[in-house]
Amino acid sequence: MNKIFKNIIPVLLIFSTISNVFAQINVDEQLAAQFFHDKEFDKSASLYEKLFNKNPNTFYYSNYLDCLLELKNFKKAEKLIKKQIKQNPYELRYLVDMGYVYTRAENIAKAKKQFTKAIKELNANQQRIIDLANAFLLRNQTDYAIKTYKKGELLLQTLYPFNLKLADIYEDRQDYHNMINEYLNLLEFNPDYQEEIQNKLQISLAKDPDNKKNDILKKSLLKKIQKNPNNTYFSEMLLWLSIQQHDFKTAFTQAISLDKRFKEDGSRLFNLARLCASNKDYDIAAKSYEYIIKKGVNNYYYLDSKIELLNVKYLKITSSFNYTKEELISLENDYISILNEFGIRAETIPLIRNLAHLQAFYLDEVEYAKKLLNKAIAIKYASKKLQAECKTELADILLMSDDVWEATLLYSQVEKDFKNESLGHLAKFKNAKLFYYIGEFKWAKAQLDVLKAATSKLIANDAMDLSLLINDNIDEDSSTAALSIYSRADLLSFQNKDSFALLTLDSINILFPGHQLSDEVLYKKAQIKLKHGLYMQADTLLQQIVELYYYDILADDALFKLAELNEKQFHDKAKAMLLYQDILVKFPDSLYAVEARKRFRKLRGDSIN
Repeated sequence: MNKIFKNIIPVLLIFSTISNVFAQINVDEQLAAQFFHDKEFDKSASLYEKLFNKNPNTFYYSNYLDCLLELKNFKKAEKLIKKQIKQNPYELRYLVDMGYVYTRAENIAKAKKQFTKAIKELNANQQRIIDLANAFLLRNQTDYAIKTYKKGELLLQTLYPFNLKLADIYEDRQDYHNMINEYLNLLEFNPDYQEEIQNKLQISLAKDPDNKKNDILKKSLLKKIQKNPNNTYFSEMLLWLSIQQHDFKTAFTQAISLDKRFKEDGSRLFNLARLCASNKDYDIAAKSYEYIIKKGVNNYYYLDSKIELLNVKYLKITSSFNYTKEELISLENDYISILNEFGIRAETIPLIRNLAHLQAFYLDEVEYAKKLLNKAIAIKYASKKLQAECKTELADILLMSDDVWEATLLYSQVEKDFKNESLGHLAKFKNAKLFYYIGEFKWAKAQLDVLKAATSKLIANDAMDLSLLINDNIDEDSSTAALSIYSRADLLSFQNKDSFALLTLDSINILFPGHQLSDEVLYKKAQIKLKHGLYMQADTLLQQIVELYYYDILADDALFKLAELNEKQFHDKAKAMLLYQDILVKFPDSLYAVEARKRFRKLRGDSIN
């Protein structure tokens, strides 16, 4: 037993000694860092020198060198680096450090000599090239970092391109021409980098307030396409850029060019058309669908393009507020013509649903619309989702024609069948709104409060708005008289009985002067006026909200509508910009803030990604 203890004690003493050494090193390291932070560089240098002599690692070396430079002890710094070069002759970064010491000592000729020597000693080793370039970048010697990568490309020839690294350096220097040249040269060298280049450019272009990078990239791509007409990757890049900029006219030209060159099926044009439609560029969307339709009935996208073309025409007409009856009838005939061509079947249900909506809400052909939707719902092989969408549309039409209980039955069916999906949430919202229309406010609010957590942001926001309207306009004595009249006017407007809706809204001001619903009354009247293209009257009503109810919940809504009116109907760019700017200043937390900023920048001439 004694023998065992005799063997253990020396080991324990060794471990104790090592532990004490490490503890002391840790203390010295913390003190050195603290002294450096406090700019007591002489004390910090003394400790780092001690630490480095015990353990000559890169961390201690770098910090010790920094201390010597701060003390302007260039001779000792030079001696330290010479020792490192002698011990590590292949580590070129020490030559960069030596050059940096000479730079700090204002001996530029000697510094240049060291930097040049480092590049001269490079060989065809990818990692050594990268390490040397990083060493130059660490010392803010970007010109030499560029020279390093340029020489590296010559040494490695086609084995490894450094374009991405060079592009990063040029971007930091705000040399966007060379940055973009590096990206395009890499694309030409190896098209497999296209996706990575696009990802990096997307980030870079998002930080382009003056639109410089966008302009340079577009011009560079056009030049490349002219010089290399057979290189399709530049055309694809221009198509991608045009979509990023929402320059759909250029995107359309490039998409057609690529489609023809590769003899494609129109998929590029189909995707572009959907994007254009979602951004309300209905003309380019229509042209894209028409291009596909000309490919013939056997094309994969033929039927979908015919359906979507009609949807685009419908959206263009109805969103303008100044359509004619003749335009609506012409559109209805186009729908009927395609239905006659392809028949009433599962594939044409989206077309049937939209035709029914057109007939019921715009052409006063309610019975035709009901029959059409019932036929669609009865199609055997139609998906449950398509049938549910038709049921929701049918419920809307039933509500419009005052068949309230049949409407609520259909909404409830869809809600039950798609309980945790956006379609079910939409049906639940419409059903809650139905009960709001008929004055069942408590039940409606209970359903709306559930929908505040809906996965669809749009439905959640609409539910919150309607819930607030109900909650804020039930009087202190629990009277809902004024709100009942308002909800009745809301229903009349939904049913396209707008003259009765306006009279009903006017009665609120007569029966309940100064009621807190006054701003809602003005806003609803403005919506009705807009619906009929009475823009000046709508403008007057919205102005009243902004001026009289600037503190209330609809103030930002009214301000955004005013800005939109001036932009799109009155074509007063300056006033529209001023109003969009007002939203950003007065209502920075508004739901309209993001869109207002985007529209302001677009009117100012910025590129919007």
